[in-house]
Formats: sequence, C-alpha cells, structure tokens
Amino acid sequence: MPNPERKSKFARVALFIALLASAMALSAAAFHFDEGVRTRVVAMQGKGWKKSADYRVNSALSRYGDWPELMALGLAGLALASLARSREWKRIFITAMIASTVAGILANSLRLTTGRTRPRESPKIAQAWVGPVHDGKLTVGNSKYNSFPSGHTATAIGFAAVLLFARPLPGLFALLAAIAIAWSRIALGAHHLSDVVVAAFLGLAVAWVCWRIARRHGDAIGEWVVAHFRRRP
Repeated sequence: MPNPERKSKFARVALFIALLASAMALSAAAFHFDEGVRTRVVAMQGKGWKKSADYRVNSALSRYGDWPELMALGLAGLALASLARSREWKRIFITAMIASTVAGILANSLRLTTGRTRPRESPKIAQAWVGPVHDGKLTVGNSKYNSFPSGHTATAIGFAAVLLFARPLPGLFALLAAIAIAWSRIALGAHHLSDVVVAAFLGLAVAWVCWRIARRHGDAIGEWVVAHFRRRP
C-alpha cells in the first residue's frame, strides 16, 4: 500500500518546485519587459505629470508605505488586538511586523551592493549594474545606484502576505495596498519592474516562513520571551 505520509511529502516538494519555477519565470519575464514598461509609463505621464493628482497619490503611497509607517500600523493593530484580548490577532500582527522587517533588511542589504541604476536617473546616468564600486567610488548608500531590489515592495508585501496567509479576506485587501505601493515605485521612476517583482517574491517567501514558524512555535516562543524578561533584574 502507498504510504500517505510519503505521498504528502512528495506533493509538498513538487508544489515548492513548481512555485519556485514560476517565481523564476515571472522574474525573468519582468527583466525582459523592464524597458518597455518604463517607456510606456513615461509616455502616459507626460510633461506635466508632477503637478497632477496621480503624482500626488503615488508620492503619498511611497511616503506612507515605507517601513516606519508599516511598523506604526502593526503597533496599532497589536494595540487593538490587545484590547479585544485576541491572542491570534496579536500573533498575526507581531509576525507581520517581523516578516516586514526581515524582508526589508534582506532587500536593502542586496540593493546596497548590486549597483543597479535607478530608471529616473536616465539619461544622465547609463542604465547598468555596476556593483558596489563604480569609477573608483562606492555605490553603497548612493541612492542613484540602489535600485535592485525594491525595499518598499519587500517590506509592504512581507507585512501584507502574513495577513493573507493568516486571514485571506482582510489579507487580500492588505495585499492590494502593498501592490499599489509597489506600483508607485515604478510610477515614480524609483524602480524597474523587475526590482519590484523580485522584491515581491522575496517578501512572500519571508512572510511564509515567518508565519509557518509563528503558527507552529509561536506560543513556545512567546512563553520563552515572557519568562526571559521576568528573570531579568
């Protein structure tokens, strides 16, 4: 007789491989369409775009969709969950904040060293991948060369994806908001399409791992943290 546990493990491995292959294929497609997407975005915006309502909306999404604002949102949700005495929602918001932070650290660590030119720097600076050093100067910390991947996207998707995995319906609205933040980065010329696509997959992966750990070991981790702080003088 076939072993159900073995079949289940095989199915999980097959699903993981399929998802990984899909992510790689979509990322490759995003790189292919980078230039075409940027050209169309610029063409649609026109010369007076920076004075338009569309520009103000995208600027607001980028401004308020960054890590500090997401942490403030998480703390507000945590406070409401505490008032409602909902242990599960406290777990969800804490995990979302952790996933957002970890995804952001990973994305920012990468983009500080890849040296990819931001699209809005054209034609002053040629679009290229120059690495951490260019023309004898460090590109680390130089925003003009910190395009790949998108930190905004990774943090926003990391936060929203935890909600999606935990509570699909409200999580779907959170994910749509995160996608809007990611799009604003393309619209403002801060990132290429591939920058946000790769960052989105990074955020999803981190969120999935964090939520899996929280769901399985969250209570034990929470008890350890409480006990650790109680022992402190």
